[in-house]
Amino acid sequence: MVNQTWRAWEHANLQRGVDAYLAERGQADWFGLSGAHRSGDDVMGLLYSSIHHGHYRLGAPDFVTVAIGPDEVTEAVQFGLAATTAPDGTPVILCVRGSNPHFGSENCQVEVLAADRVTATVTRNRIEQLMDAHNVFRGQVLSFGYSEHRRNELISFLPRPHLAADEVVLPEGALELIERHTVAIAEHRTELLAAGQHVKRGLLLHGPPGTGKTHTVRYLMNRLSDSTVIVLTGAAMGLIEHAANLARKLQPSVVVVEDVDLIARDRSYSPTGHPLLFSLLDAMDGIGGDADVTFLLTTNRAGDLEEALADRPGRVDLAVEIPRPDARGREALLRLYSRGMKVTADPAPIIAATEGQTASFIKELLRRAALRAIICRPDEVGTVVGDADLAGALAEMNDNAATLTRTLLGAPPEPGD
Repeated sequence: MVNQTWRAWEHANLQRGVDAYLAERGQADWFGLSGAHRSGDDVMGLLYSSIHHGHYRLGAPDFVTVAIGPDEVTEAVQFGLAATTAPDGTPVILCVRGSNPHFGSENCQVEVLAADRVTATVTRNRIEQLMDAHNVFRGQVLSFGYSEHRRNELISFLPRPHLAADEVVLPEGALELIERHTVAIAEHRTELLAAGQHVKRGLLLHGPPGTGKTHTVRYLMNRLSDSTVIVLTGAAMGLIEHAANLARKLQPSVVVVEDVDLIARDRSYSPTGHPLLFSLLDAMDGIGGDADVTFLLTTNRAGDLEEALADRPGRVDLAVEIPRPDARGREALLRLYSRGMKVTADPAPIIAATEGQTASFIKELLRRAALRAIICRPDEVGTVVGDADLAGALAEMNDNAATLTRTLLGAPPEPGD
């Protein structure tokens, strides 16, 4: 008997690989075993107990629902066996098990029972090849996280954002520079490698909260539509090593680390540094220069970043500041966030009064103005925002009672703070 285990999140891929293998061999019927404590023993142990003690009898296989996309699921074998043949035609038995964290099993696995080890190994290897060929993660947007059961790791599918270039308001030339460093390298990977250049790249977007760093990342997810995207935030940053391994396997790929300063703060603040800092550095170094992998990092505190991350070539190749929008940017943001409504107000006073504010602030301003218009004129056809609506919303947001709200939206510090 030869077996192989994978992380719980690979269950759908294991099912895809086994299904493809059985299709190659002319299909086979799944069967199961009836009896207690099946998950605690391997196939050989189950056979022994069945033959000598009669603990198990043939029964139906167990199935579980697993995700294979943002809005798509499939049935996977939780515990089941299939009689089939090895690539050389000799008989083998496959046993598939899903993870069962309630009973301490946090991996999925396949067991191959054959007359000899070589036959079992060849069968197992072919299943692995087919798992890779039919990987459900390829080309998806994925988010790492944890479940409530023993903190076992999970992967969730996210819808791919759809943003056009005119929905991203940055300083002049900034978006073109960012796209050249990410999208253009992906488009010209073959030529760059032929010229002896590396294609792995690291991009750091930095600036105050609310200026559009995450929005820009979402735009790049759309532009890199053929890439697998792996998003790490919060506690999931502890899975950076797994994310990097997955990115390497599923390239072209993108690894997004939001608020990277949470784990990559300069070691001068602490002699040992954050324990995940070294995992991040190792993950970025462990991917070869010929790999089509992009690391997208964001931070609100670029000055606090560890020098080994920010200053070493090959980790971060380009740092782009996303500042508070200037007057031109605020005007563009007003147009962007007023789509779907009619604005009769003069934008000039609002543009002047929002100096130093962020994109998040202006987005919320338009929402509040629209709500005021809807409440004040419920019978009006469509949403028409006038001077009074915008001025009232701005006064509300600038009120002393809204200081914390402004801070959360990235507003500059109040005078004297």
